[in-house]
Amino acid sequence: MVRPGPGRPLGSRLVGGAAPAPRRAVRAGTRGPRLVPRPQPRDDRPHDARARRTPPPPHVRPVRAAATPPWADVRDPAGAGRVADRHRASLDGDTTADVVVVGAGATGLWTAYYLLEADPAIDVLVVDASTVGEGASSRTTGWCAARFPVATETLASRYGAAAARELRAALRDTVVEVGGVTAAEEIACDFAYGGHLVLARTPAQSARLAEAVASARRWDDEVEPLDADEAGTHLRAAGTRTAAWTPDSARVQPRALATGLARVVEQRGVRVAERTRVLRVSPRAVVTDQGTVRCRHVVHATGATPPGVPGTGRAGAATDAVAIATEPLPAPVWHELGLAHGTTFSVASRRAVHGHRSADDRLVLTARAGAPAPSGAHARLRAALVDLFPSLATRAVTHAWRWPLDVARDGYASVGVDPAAGLAWTHGHAEDGTALANLAGRTLADLLTGTSSALTRLPWVGHRSPAWPPGPAATAMLTAAAWRAAWSDRTEQPASRPRTSRG
Repeated sequence: MVRPGPGRPLGSRLVGGAAPAPRRAVRAGTRGPRLVPRPQPRDDRPHDARARRTPPPPHVRPVRAAATPPWADVRDPAGAGRVADRHRASLDGDTTADVVVVGAGATGLWTAYYLLEADPAIDVLVVDASTVGEGASSRTTGWCAARFPVATETLASRYGAAAARELRAALRDTVVEVGGVTAAEEIACDFAYGGHLVLARTPAQSARLAEAVASARRWDDEVEPLDADEAGTHLRAAGTRTAAWTPDSARVQPRALATGLARVVEQRGVRVAERTRVLRVSPRAVVTDQGTVRCRHVVHATGATPPGVPGTGRAGAATDAVAIATEPLPAPVWHELGLAHGTTFSVASRRAVHGHRSADDRLVLTARAGAPAPSGAHARLRAALVDLFPSLATRAVTHAWRWPLDVARDGYASVGVDPAAGLAWTHGHAEDGTALANLAGRTLADLLTGTSSALTRLPWVGHRSPAWPPGPAATAMLTAAAWRAAWSDRTEQPASRPRTSRG
């Protein structure tokens, strides 16, 4: 829905800044070449030409599969036809808004949603260089968990135990919040609670997992340690020694979540301009290739922070995550594996592997791979799949894709607002972006409307991560960290694993 332009009262809840001049609406109809979708560069091939040509192990066949997630062609239950075919208009010349959100991914759309929850009169414009549901947040595997990129002890050492405990509670509540909103707004995104299972398959992993369980309990997290037989009631993976289970996790289909949120916020008056590339962000203005938007506040919600956001520098850098999905598996196979819908799992290795059962009964596996991911990353992930579940050796991998992770140099995720400049940001979500996008959206809405709340006092608000070095140095640092983790896992691997009673 496009709201009236000139003469419409501006939102009264926003903090600071003079009201912009009356705006022109984004036009929904066709108007010449500006509304013709332009091809966007893609960088999601399984064998990226930029990647190092590291061959996979000789016993693993290279993965040849679709370079997109299985849900790339998901249909919008409230729309018509493929989501990818439902193009929105680009920005049509200069305009104004109260808040401009740069990025129509999960973080940007959650921010728009909660701004309208706080004050329905706020005029919000969301701009994206591509289309809704095409960004990195829609290519994740949809693990929605009460997780933060750095350990709780690290948070406590810097911000105090009470602040760390408050953040843990907020993260647990976030999983519930995502489920509640998707149900209330009738967003059909396959949200399913099921908890999370961490598997330990070596003595070193078991020791680390025991320490993690003890730590989680100190911070009031509900975690249950399991032996191999007990772990088998959740998932029967080969070589499991010990495990731990927590209820604070769910599975969601990320693209359907993004397209559903876009539908909801548009119905409430938010304007979404697709295929509108931001050229420059400055205080109270966003310059795009389709026109300039003058506003009170700009929210940067696309990952790594660009130049122009004061005090942050190059706070985020991108490293690749890779994922594979099997063909849909029949019921007898799932009975053998024991994994229920909604239950996610990971391995307590240095280079963690995460997985879940998709709504259409595929087994999806993902891991951080480097910057950029080496060409054999998908084949190695398939090898990890067969190592965990030998019975899947003959099952086809039909999809193999990648996406960039936004990683801060000190590991922290952060969110903040500079009221004087009218600039807001969030970055560093890494693998935990599905839940952190929601928490960031709620927090930014409170900060922008001047609402003092428990969220605005969380320790990640206003955190300043050190800048990454310029040029290829950041890529080299991230790649070295990934290889160190992989080397540690190889040195911890025993010659043979113990036989367990299950799996």
